[in-house]
Amino acid sequence: MRYRWVVTALLVGALAFVAAGCGGDDGGGGAEGSEDVTGDISIMAIWGGEEQESFQAVIDGFEELYPNVNVTYTSGGDNLAPLLSSAVEGGNPPDIAAVGQPGLMAQFAEQGAIQPIDDLRDAIVDNFGESVADVGAVDGTQYGIMFKGANKATIWYNVPAFEEAGVGAPETWDELSEAASTLSAAGITPYSVGVDVGWPMTDLFENIYIRTAGPEMYDQLATHEIPWTDQSVKDALTIMADVVGDSSNLAGGTQGALETDMPGSVAKVFAESPEAAMVIIGDFAPGVVESPIEAETGYNVFTFPSIEDSGPSVVGGGDLFVEFKDSPAADAFLEYLTTADAAQIWAERGGFSSPNKNLDTSVYPDEITQTTAGALAEAEVFRFDMSDLQPSAFGGTPGQGLFKAFTDFVQNPSDIDGLTEQMEAEAAKAFSQ
Repeated sequence: MRYRWVVTALLVGALAFVAAGCGGDDGGGGAEGSEDVTGDISIMAIWGGEEQESFQAVIDGFEELYPNVNVTYTSGGDNLAPLLSSAVEGGNPPDIAAVGQPGLMAQFAEQGAIQPIDDLRDAIVDNFGESVADVGAVDGTQYGIMFKGANKATIWYNVPAFEEAGVGAPETWDELSEAASTLSAAGITPYSVGVDVGWPMTDLFENIYIRTAGPEMYDQLATHEIPWTDQSVKDALTIMADVVGDSSNLAGGTQGALETDMPGSVAKVFAESPEAAMVIIGDFAPGVVESPIEAETGYNVFTFPSIEDSGPSVVGGGDLFVEFKDSPAADAFLEYLTTADAAQIWAERGGFSSPNKNLDTSVYPDEITQTTAGALAEAEVFRFDMSDLQPSAFGGTPGQGLFKAFTDFVQNPSDIDGLTEQMEAEAAKAFSQ
């Protein structure tokens, strides 16, 4: 299958990738500028709100080095994938885009829509390692740079809420369920869930699935070697219903969860008067809201718990910058993104994990971020976000595929057989195209 290369590259390179996330020396991390490079660049990515402000700071750093280049950024939000596909079909894509789906990058490469950046291969390898470089390659040709990574095996909690209920950070799923019950008994809603367009629910499923089915079956499901009607999927959904299947577990109930976006779900926990005690979301949580409480004393994080003695594992993601239109200005921006200097600008602001091995983790603003970013290096098992490995119509488009399926699951968690049949029908269609 044409998407198998993505999983192969990611799995073979997992150890090198996660090691890249823990920092290193400063060699090769410097950024150099030039007044000779001129032009305008348009960039699109998913980031809005606080993340957009942080990326704008990265852009500002580039424009200081290249004062004769003007960069314009547009947030595509959760509709980025279809927006880019439409722009490609219409012949007017941005100069550069950051895509969070390696499968989508592969599609663009197959269409000839993105430009090879083989001349940056050495710089990418020097700063990120060969395996991270390979994530941005298709059939041996370099197309992408993974600038931003994410550890999605994290659960954030309101520290005073935990203290009030007398619970600690759980290490197993049974302990998590017990903590949720104790919180409820203390009058504290356990979970804040932001269904958003569906992708936060895919992350929850993937973390459960890798711990119940194991990494090998995770790989098989990612490449559609086993169907979505497999019993392992149904077992994971049954466990997932422990969180989303009881409306009283959720801030605002089921309807409130369906109407809440991802930043809103974080805000309900990162508050002086929280609406819920926990939010299951990636390590980028602190960067998506302006919180009135402080890290560690107000909010903290624990690793997604083991299920039935499963070993430590991390489901993660990343954003790959690709070039639709070749120009000296666009080339300069991509080269800038390979440097530790560029990564440090966002890292210092928080809500960011860099796979750049030359970035010293001490630049992260607090111990929590240092821990979540460093956890990528400590993982015994690492897998890329499964929905991002799918054809974009199935894994990354609002209103259809997995996004819709998991939204439907929150609305009706009892119809697991119907849901998995729906998933399998759409997966079979997407992988046959």
